[in-house]
Amino acid sequence: MKERLEELPRLAQETYDETKKYFQKLKKRQQKRLDPLMQDLHEQEFAKTACLDCGNCCKTSSPIVTEKDIQRIAKHLKVKEVDFVSQYLERDGDDYYVMKTVPCTFLDTDNSCFIYDVRPKACKEYPHTNRKKFIQITDLTLKNIEICPATYNIIEALKKKLPM
Repeated sequence: MKERLEELPRLAQETYDETKKYFQKLKKRQQKRLDPLMQDLHEQEFAKTACLDCGNCCKTSSPIVTEKDIQRIAKHLKVKEVDFVSQYLERDGDDYYVMKTVPCTFLDTDNSCFIYDVRPKACKEYPHTNRKKFIQITDLTLKNIEICPATYNIIEALKKKLPM
């Protein structure tokens, strides 16, 4: 996995323009079968990919943390919400709460999460490749290709299954 993570930025950069054009064409065609296909590709990829072998998302990016996430995590940690926010979160350029530090404070050395059962919704849904209305998050997916080897594999498989 280490070698794959080292080559991922190069692979993502090499395919960036092609993938961006592919997504633009896909948006124009409004594929009705896109969501079921994406869900199938997601399931196939994660049947052979273990996130604990990687953890790159937790090491390199900070998820959006919602008010509901704050309430749930603070309760789990047995701290006041205001204390959780001040200790762990900050506002990003879009005025969303995100983790103050990268890698994530809650990431353990074995890539597991200290707060896994109550983790933010954005973490639970990452890399969002099985999301309904996938076509709406292609810009996010372009970014995730650089971070998540599974996302890269899923999108490359999509291009083969649904050529433009």
